[in-house]
Amino acid sequence: MAKKPSTLINMLVALLVIAAVSGGVLGLVYGVTKDTIAQVDQKKNEAAIQAVLPLEGEITYKADTMQFSYEGVNTTFPCNLAFDANGNFQGAAVKTSEGGFGGKIDMMVGFLADGTIKGTSVLSHAETPGLGANMTGKFKDQFVDKNPNNFKLIVKKDGGDVDAITAATITSRAFSKAVDKAYQAFMANKAQFMNNAPAKEEAPVMEATPIEENNETEGGQSNE
Repeated sequence: MAKKPSTLINMLVALLVIAAVSGGVLGLVYGVTKDTIAQVDQKKNEAAIQAVLPLEGEITYKADTMQFSYEGVNTTFPCNLAFDANGNFQGAAVKTSEGGFGGKIDMMVGFLADGTIKGTSVLSHAETPGLGANMTGKFKDQFVDKNPNNFKLIVKKDGGDVDAITAATITSRAFSKAVDKAYQAFMANKAQFMNNAPAKEEAPVMEATPIEENNETEGGQSNE
């Protein structure tokens, strides 16, 4: 059987077929895995909320968002508001981000109602292993139980109160700035949160018959 000549049209047809098949396979894989990926992300998000905002008693979390302009940039911050059994506002877990040495650092920060930082969690990052990546270790502990009202969210070499990671100044600055973004947004929206308690269910009104009660400078040549 004679071999078809390799012409521009034949090559384009072949490329289109390959692209169509590849796209179909990718679409199929996405369709099969998207629910699983969503479930994993949901569990990761729930674990982060519990890590940054550990509260005692019966707590209800309500997903919400808040708007805030930080350094002239309008930003939407996803958050989860925490209310106790009586509907009193207890705090919020706020998602935030900032560009680090290797790329964007995505975080979640937990605040009590008075603005005190209860915890921080890094959701994703691309910082250097052994240097900037150390922000997920003891570095983040220095933020716990600190209130930015009297704890400057700036590294000490820039005049703040944050001990930078050795040889990872850029990462330390980015982490601190991400926390500051979340704090500024939280404080600007706190009054709204306190009036945003979940509605309590009222017992139905019934007539006649009674009802029963139911009880880095990055190591090496340049600063990270």
